[in-house]
Amino acid sequence: MRNVIFAINVTMDGCCDHTKTIGNEEILEYFTHLMRGVDLFVFGRKTYQLMVPYWPDVARNPSESKATNEFAQTFDSINKIVFSRTLDSAEGTNTRIVHTNLQGEILKLKKEPGKNILTGGVALPSQLIELGLVDEYLLVVQPIVAGEGRRLLQDVNLQERLQLKLVESKILKSGCVALRYLKQ
Repeated sequence: MRNVIFAINVTMDGCCDHTKTIGNEEILEYFTHLMRGVDLFVFGRKTYQLMVPYWPDVARNPSESKATNEFAQTFDSINKIVFSRTLDSAEGTNTRIVHTNLQGEILKLKKEPGKNILTGGVALPSQLIELGLVDEYLLVVQPIVAGEGRRLLQDVNLQERLQLKLVESKILKSGCVALRYLKQ
C-alpha cells in the first residue's frame, strides 16, 4: 500500500507561511530528493495555485540555479490531484481536479500500485490528518522565529492524540533540521 507523506517547511515557532521561511539550494535539493520517491502530489486549491504555474514555467525555461531547475523539472513531471470545490480546470496534462469525497479518493489512491503520495500546504493535509490518512510527516524546521503567520496544524481537530515515531533526522548546513516521523 502506498503511503501518504505530508512535507512542509516550518519555522521554530510553527509558522508555515511560505513568505516567512528560507528557500535555498540545500532545501530545494532535499525536497527534490523527496519528490523522486513519489509519483503523485495531492493538493488543495491554494497550495496548487501557489506552485502552478510558477514551477512548470521554470521547468519549461530552466534559467535558474541547478537546484531550482531540478526541483522544477521533478515537480512538473509528477502527476497531481487538486481537491477543490471551486476550481474547474487545471494547467498541464498531468493534473486532475476532484470536487468531492476526499477520504474515499485517498483510500482508493493508497491501494493503487505506484510510489508514495506527497501532500503539502495546510488545509488539505489538516483534513487528511484528521481522517487518519497521513502515514509520514516530513518537517524541515528552520532557524527562524517568524512571530506571525499561519501555524502548522492550527486547524487540526483530532479525536485522540496522534503518536508519531521519529525515524530520521538530518541537520542541514543552513541550520535547518529535517525530521521524518512515521505514524504509530
